[in-house]
Amino acid sequence: MAMKTDIEIAREAVKRPIMEIGEKLGIPSEHLLPYGHDKAKVSQAFIRSLEGREDGKLILVTAINPTPAGEGKTTTTVGLGDGLNRIGKKAVICIREASLGPNFGMKGGAAGGGHAQVVPMEEMNLHFTGDFHAITSAHNLLSAMIDNHIYWGNALQIDERRVSWRRVMDMNDRALRDIVVSLGGVSNGFPRQTGFDITVASEVMAILCLSKDLEDLQKRLGDIVVAYTRDKAPIYARDIKADGAMTVLLKDAMQPNLVQTLENNPAFVHGGPFANIAHGCNSVIATKTALKLGDYVVTEAGFGADLGAEKFFDIKCRKAGLKPSAAVIVATVRAMKMNGGVAKADLGAENVAAVRKGCPNLGRHIANVKGFGVPVVVAINHFHSDTEAEIAAVKAYVAEQGAEAILCKHWAEGSAGIEVLARKVVEMAESGSANFAPLYPDEMPLFQKIETIARRIYHADEVIADKAVREQLKTWEAAGYGHLPVCMAKTQYSFTTDPNVRGAPVGHSVPVREVRLSAGAGFIVAICGEIMTMPGLPKVPSAEVIRLNAEGHVEGLF
Repeated sequence: MAMKTDIEIAREAVKRPIMEIGEKLGIPSEHLLPYGHDKAKVSQAFIRSLEGREDGKLILVTAINPTPAGEGKTTTTVGLGDGLNRIGKKAVICIREASLGPNFGMKGGAAGGGHAQVVPMEEMNLHFTGDFHAITSAHNLLSAMIDNHIYWGNALQIDERRVSWRRVMDMNDRALRDIVVSLGGVSNGFPRQTGFDITVASEVMAILCLSKDLEDLQKRLGDIVVAYTRDKAPIYARDIKADGAMTVLLKDAMQPNLVQTLENNPAFVHGGPFANIAHGCNSVIATKTALKLGDYVVTEAGFGADLGAEKFFDIKCRKAGLKPSAAVIVATVRAMKMNGGVAKADLGAENVAAVRKGCPNLGRHIANVKGFGVPVVVAINHFHSDTEAEIAAVKAYVAEQGAEAILCKHWAEGSAGIEVLARKVVEMAESGSANFAPLYPDEMPLFQKIETIARRIYHADEVIADKAVREQLKTWEAAGYGHLPVCMAKTQYSFTTDPNVRGAPVGHSVPVREVRLSAGAGFIVAICGEIMTMPGLPKVPSAEVIRLNAEGHVEGLF
């Protein structure tokens, strides 16, 4: 019997009206703003009314470094949320929205998979409730107002060579990485070089995801540094008078989106900053709202724990005052084999030696997450090709690291296949053993923060950075930005900056190519190696197979 695809399973889901899902959480229908029958935004007024309530327990789902074999982190996040509800806990799931670019590129969908999915799958992977379009519009309004200000006399004396604010679109389009604008004579302005980033890499996205309310949002938007004068004095978005209009465009996008899992449990899907460029977590407002409404909140951070969990702890938790109770690291037998040197085509054959050889990648993530004072459990996301001996090898290795690995079959069985993990998470969270602390204090100098992450998380020997990069960091410290956390932009595939180096390498160095100030979001971005802020499409993009079938249903999203 052929296995059904994710989209076929999602299409067969028996969805409950979204008002019923809201009712489960005690959200009155007048505070849900419906987008059709199966999606709704939660009103700001209702969110404000929750302030005095106690918080539930926060559970982070993270993973080993991603491999082309796929780890199933979102699938496990959704499965665990369903599993916690199954064992009688009031659990809410918080995940990110999907970017159109990767959906039409390599990734396919981002709503979980198999019998552990969030629905409506097609809408979530396409336009959803329009949040990303609003972010794109707000970002590009600021771009237009900067060039317009220069055109009409440039009262702020912006140095056109030092406009740092680029444009964005939510698509992978390498042709737009570096462009020249304002060609065509006097009436079109002054030609200058600029470019496009993908919307999920926009500082506006990071700001939306870290803001606690509309007032905070407008303040942060005003704080964005968009350009410099010839004397290198910063020009802010509020100097351009763009912050008010940008907030207006974002007022609905600030409200968290409520949807449901295949098992009709509540899920907030809100925000989606790029995980290898920005901080890769869903919005603070959705997470905090969920913590007021549920006993347990299961959320995820982008890519492997070296990027996602580190940023979740050091940026999101630090800035929002969140304290996680436990962390789950998702691993697969297939990924262990790939880390052990097996080619993707050969993953189906049993190879216990390769599994053992690949386990140190998982071991390092376990040690790193424990280093934040958060108790850890490993979820082995089960694939049909996994053998008993291979699973036993992973479990034995994890036990040696002082943790437990639990086999999870939520992809095939839904919540019934992840009960054991759900019970373990409850046991860890209720033991009160979490003693969370970020990796470095706010007052540590910026370059030292970069070095701390490189040494403690990536196990690098050194950070290599030009004098210009170090001077830039010192300038920002002098300008009062020294207390900001650091957001590392590097490849997700390796602990190093070389995507081809798997396993748990030591003795490498981390080259920092440039640093960028995200004053509104409240972090410094350190760009390492060859990382791109505007991806390109692969040779055969997913877009080639995405279409409408005869019934008018979407096919090809996965």
